[in-house]
Parts: sequence; C-alpha cells; structure tokens
Amino acid sequence: MGNTLRLKLLSLDMLKPVLWCIWILFLCQIWLVQTGHGRENQITNHLGMTFIRVPPGTFQMGSPDSEEHRTTNETQHLVHIRKPFYLQQTEVTLEQWRAVMGKSWFIRRKGSDQTPVTRVSFYDVQKFIRKLNKTDSARYRLPSEAEWEYACRAGTTTAYFWGNDIDCSKAMYANNPKKLCDCCGYYRSAGLPVDGPAPVGSFSPNPWGFYDMHGNVWEWCADEYTDDIRTPGVNTYDIFSSRPRVRRGGSWYKYGQFLRSANRTYAHPGARFQTTGFRLVLETE
Repeated sequence: MGNTLRLKLLSLDMLKPVLWCIWILFLCQIWLVQTGHGRENQITNHLGMTFIRVPPGTFQMGSPDSEEHRTTNETQHLVHIRKPFYLQQTEVTLEQWRAVMGKSWFIRRKGSDQTPVTRVSFYDVQKFIRKLNKTDSARYRLPSEAEWEYACRAGTTTAYFWGNDIDCSKAMYANNPKKLCDCCGYYRSAGLPVDGPAPVGSFSPNPWGFYDMHGNVWEWCADEYTDDIRTPGVNTYDIFSSRPRVRRGGSWYKYGQFLRSANRTYAHPGARFQTTGFRLVLETE
C-alpha cells in the first residue's frame, strides 16, 4: 500500500513540469492573439494584392516648424496607432481595378496592367470596395489619414523616408511636359513613361516595404478633410456627404515638396483626377 502511494505521488511530481509547460504555452497563445503578434507579415489575396502587416505604435504626425515647404495644416502631434493593420504594398493597379469593375466604356484609362488606376473618385473607390468585399471573406477599406502617414514614415522623422531632399531617382514627380518636366529626361532614360505615372513598384520601397508612398499618384484616405490635423474628420462613408476627403502622397504631375510625408491636400469626393488613385487596408479582425 505504501509503495503504491509513493509511486502515485512520484508520478504526480513528474507531471508537474509538463503541466506547467502546457499552462505557459496557453498563456503565450492568449498574448499572441491579444497583441496581434505571431500573425503573418504579408497576405496576398485572390487578385494578387499583397498586404503588409503594420504593427501598432506611436509616432509624430505632421511636420516640425523647421521643415522646408511645410504648411499650417501640418501641426505636429503625437498619435497612437493602437491596433495592427494590413496595408496594401502598392497602389491598386489597372489590372486589379478591371478584375473587380470591368472596363469602362466612358472613362478611358491608359497604361499597362501594373499602372496605378487613376481618374477614380472617392465614391468610385467605395463602390470598388463594396464589390471586392462580396468576392472575398476578408473586408477591405481605405486607410485613415493617420494610418497612411504612419505607414509612409515607417519609423522615420524626415520629410521623406530617405531624408530631407528629393531627386528624380527617388520617386515619380515633375513628369509633366506641359506643367513641370524637370524629371522627364531621367524617367525617359530609365524606360519609364513620360506624362503619367510609373508602373507600381518602379522605385525603392520604404523601410516597411511599401512602394510609392511618395509620388506616382495621390491616394485617397477615408477621412473628411479638416484644417486642424489634430482633430481628424469623420472616416465613415456617407453617400449623401459631399465634404472634401483627404488625399496624400503627391503625384507625377508637379512639385517634389508635395511628396513630403506630412503634406496634405483634399478634393471633392466626386472628383476624378488623372493624378489620383488609392491603396487599401485589409481588415483581419
């Protein structure tokens, strides 16, 4: 009887380390789920859109008083990104747009399959998102203005992710023979189109792997525009609202200073510019 009892106690003692390991693994799993750690760094959907995971964090949104070309609507302030999100690695391409929307008989869009889609209004983008959401179990949306700048900066604090100065080798801008053609010769020699955007991914990505956050085409954000960047506008979609929506990133059309990480502009949600496209956020929670 005594020997049997001792064996049972010994067996329980041997099980304790195993039980502790199981408990620790269980707690680690809970932590991973709650914090978003351990998730895939990249997700590619059925249209070939690749999304990169952006971790939560804190950054200075806007520009310092000392930054050249800054404007009064760029007041610098601390912003907390509390949840991770997945942002599209490139701007939405013509190929991806046509896969969802088909070809338009009324709007002729030039370029190769990998050219960013342009001449799309904020309303058009919402229609694209609704259709895309019906073809996929995932959910898509535009980034907020804060999410966009956070991903654009990718941990940097300078005017552009590479520093405070810009030249034609860094991004697509000043590529308009009628308005500003300072970079036309460089792009022509590099085999890139003149008088329009470049195929997505033609320039080096930022430290987090995103292409063309500076230049190529302006990008719609979800937020209604406000002059005070510290009080962002509504970022939900209202078909009856005609309040201006934020655009970010600059484009091929004009000046390099428009490509700064903090630069802000806006447009009527019904506007279709040859300089404006978009990229999406993929929601995973």
